[in-house]
Amino acid sequence: MTEEMVLKLALQAIELLLIISAPLLGAGLVIGVLISMFQLVTSIQDATLSFIPRIIAIFVAFIFVFPWMMNLMIDFTVRLVNSIPAYIR
Repeated sequence: MTEEMVLKLALQAIELLLIISAPLLGAGLVIGVLISMFQLVTSIQDATLSFIPRIIAIFVAFIFVFPWMMNLMIDFTVRLVNSIPAYIR
């Protein structure tokens, strides 16, 4: 296994990680900004007001994107297992 193959595999794994985490991070970001604007307008400074809705939004987003995430991870794993003979050389 050459250094180029290792770097290519690491790059693919990092790209997959970023693609998979993007919807969940995006949902948390949107809800976080909305709650921050609500807190700014109402002058309510409660930590749980920003934490609880963000967790709920991420959980709901996870429920909707989980099948897509699993398909991407399964495809990556199948490609990785199928290319083991190339890595052994």
